[in-house]
Amino acid sequence: MLEVIFLGTGGIMPTKERNVPAIALKYGGEIILWDIGEGTLRQLNTAKLSPMKIEKIFITHFHGDHYLGLMSLIQTMTLWKRECPLHIYGPKYTFEFIQNYLKSGFFRPSFEIHVHELGETRLKFKDYEIWSFKVDHGIPALGYVFKEKDKRGNFDVKKIRELGLKPGPWMKELEIKGKIEINGKLIYLEDVTGKPKKGVKIVYTGDTEQCERVKLFSERADLLIHEATYLSREDKGDSYHSTVEEACETAKRAKVKLLALFHRAPRYKYEEYLQEANEICEYKFIIPQDFDVVRLGEKYELSSLR
Repeated sequence: MLEVIFLGTGGIMPTKERNVPAIALKYGGEIILWDIGEGTLRQLNTAKLSPMKIEKIFITHFHGDHYLGLMSLIQTMTLWKRECPLHIYGPKYTFEFIQNYLKSGFFRPSFEIHVHELGETRLKFKDYEIWSFKVDHGIPALGYVFKEKDKRGNFDVKKIRELGLKPGPWMKELEIKGKIEINGKLIYLEDVTGKPKKGVKIVYTGDTEQCERVKLFSERADLLIHEATYLSREDKGDSYHSTVEEACETAKRAKVKLLALFHRAPRYKYEEYLQEANEICEYKFIIPQDFDVVRLGEKYELSSLR
């Protein structure tokens, strides 16, 4: 089960109602952060998520509401005597900005920080991959895809019996090796299992105009977290952001299962944003608030830590 925890759901500046962008992916005992706006450390504490379990932080772009929470997080990790490395990923200029950031004040981290500049990159980890792709925000900016590796299908008793076999200890050996020989016959894992299970796919756009690359990378995602800063094109102007209508249109074209409308502008109260979104968006969507949690598996569940 993968949990998506919305630590900050607004954009531009924090308000009494919500903080600026930060999303925690909780998977296999690890916590991955997508963006880390100011106040994210407090949000982590409220959500009872340990900063020490964060191994990777992916920054979409270097506007303050998406990265200014980084220093307080690193200083706290140092105070708590962290030793394991922290990996920070981002677009062009990430190395320069992070180096300058870490030189400010009378402070040095107690652990290694590895900085990675990405273009359109495919990063492979043990049980998942993270893909970065370019978006349209007027400055170097990335969106990210979390793709869980596909899993094998369950053992199929009918297939096992059709091969003249019975369930037994050999199944564990087959699962480890992928193929084994029984009674002179070579048996492959796919011979006795059902269809592979698709791994969960989540897409986060960061800040962007509506663009074709988001649609392409979001194809059939389980969850698309699309920025929808404004309710109208008039409000949007030439700000390099998206409207609710544009986010819904992209989700529909990409055939995603669920859309999360994200990065709401401070001018909108939640109730008026929800009312307008209900009128505009014909697609299946949610408007997450701070500390809402989406759990993704074969189905999705929505709850709150508030």
